[in-house]
Amino acid sequence: MTTILVTGGTGTLGRLVAERLRADGHDVRVLSRHTQPYAVDLREGGTALDAAVAGVDTIVHCASSPKGDERAAANLIRAARGAGVRHLVYISIVGVDRVPFRYYKSKLAVEKLIEQSGLDWTVLRATQFHDLLVMLFQGLAKLPVLFLPAGVRDQPVEVAEVADRLAGLAAGAPAGRVEDMGGPQVRTIESLARAYLKATGRRRAVVNVPPRGAAFRGFRSGGHLTPQQATGTGTFEEYLARRYGGEQARTGSGQSRA
Repeated sequence: MTTILVTGGTGTLGRLVAERLRADGHDVRVLSRHTQPYAVDLREGGTALDAAVAGVDTIVHCASSPKGDERAAANLIRAARGAGVRHLVYISIVGVDRVPFRYYKSKLAVEKLIEQSGLDWTVLRATQFHDLLVMLFQGLAKLPVLFLPAGVRDQPVEVAEVADRLAGLAAGAPAGRVEDMGGPQVRTIESLARAYLKATGRRRAVVNVPPRGAAFRGFRSGGHLTPQQATGTGTFEEYLARRYGGEQARTGSGQSRA
């Protein structure tokens, strides 16, 4: 039995990774900022982090935030080296080296820290999860018109499938940078937005707006896509059916939500 620490282990991805590893018989520690016994803010590090990694064989680093990812990774690496951790697994994003988006730049910087850490490591890049698109569309749908970036496509992937692959990588030998993981379909943002509106019964006008800036040029060029290495099978419509099917049945097909 291997002792594995999952950072961000209460999050969307980390929770599923921890569940799968436990189901496979591993001793799993869940690290998050607010969950005992391993409540640690990775950006602060310290003795609590040292205690969390003591005796750990493998770390799966799923924790992430808009700010402080590099500092958190540096603290985690220091603690892992001190504890003699044998394998550090990191989940990154497809396109971090091709799209000059601020958050992507931070993820790429963390990749480089891990590569230079002196630890044995594995890095998996995945495309965006379905729930992230739903969060985006929920915010945009607060207005009567849904404004979308023209010409942008996406390749959403089922988070449970990413969790399965990440858990398998954590249980295996360090593999360096592994093949990227993407969803089964490359879709326009408009088609995904219309699928969301249909599933939720919302009625919104959809307007495509030419995006500006280097980051959006990177997205329009498809720098965040991996169509040649797509390994996921779950579609966005299947995700929407699971998430909103019951709600649609309760509201009735003849009604729509504002």
